[in-house]
Amino acid sequence: MNRYDMDGQVAVVTGGAQGIGFAVARRLAASGAQVAIWDVEGPLAERSAAELGDGARSFAVDVTDFDAVQAATRDTLAAFGRIDALVTSAGIAGMNATVIDYPVDEWRRILDVNLNGTFHCCKCVLPAMVKQNYGRVVLIASIAGKEGNPNAAAYSASKAGVIALAKSLGKEHAAQDIAINCVTPAAARTRIFDQMTQEHIAYMLSKIPRGRFLELDEAASLIAWLCTRENGFSTGAVFDLSGGRATY
Repeated sequence: MNRYDMDGQVAVVTGGAQGIGFAVARRLAASGAQVAIWDVEGPLAERSAAELGDGARSFAVDVTDFDAVQAATRDTLAAFGRIDALVTSAGIAGMNATVIDYPVDEWRRILDVNLNGTFHCCKCVLPAMVKQNYGRVVLIASIAGKEGNPNAAAYSASKAGVIALAKSLGKEHAAQDIAINCVTPAAARTRIFDQMTQEHIAYMLSKIPRGRFLELDEAASLIAWLCTRENGFSTGAVFDLSGGRATY
């Protein structure tokens, strides 16, 4: 495993207690960063932070609650003194159904976590990056946000919104040393599969030219690099992690 240079830097990873988020947190910690894990599952976040070592801390936070995100930002800055990188990995898939059969409350729940939660985190953390004129932000979108998956319109729409948010933010902060990008992963075997039907899982696999699901460490490698100073020019960009599925 290559070691990136994150010495002396502080990274926030939302949804960092498990899945892609934890793989990213682990890779950043191995590269020298101090890591703040923000996760709605407080006890799990504590265990995950403990696994990373003394440079990591956990914060129980529901990203759909703007006040809670503000508080987590204040607490993280108080604990570490700065925030250099933000990775927004908190997200849910929701149920599988056609739009005409989709419950309105479920639609709102998915957009609230995936899109509004990402907005809340960016709105709260970016002022600290502006003040120090440095930052790296990586928003976790999905190939579904590019192509739209049938029977997953809420998830697809929320992730399309994340892609557009990254593009807008990248332009808004292009004059500063703040790089804001997103990645569009294909599916990886995480607990998010528990929310999906086997039929939908098989559909996603059938669309990946590499013929397999994404490995967590593969995602972490690209995302961690996007958090480094080496990524000094790319901003407002979409980085593919779809195993060849992406058509743009």
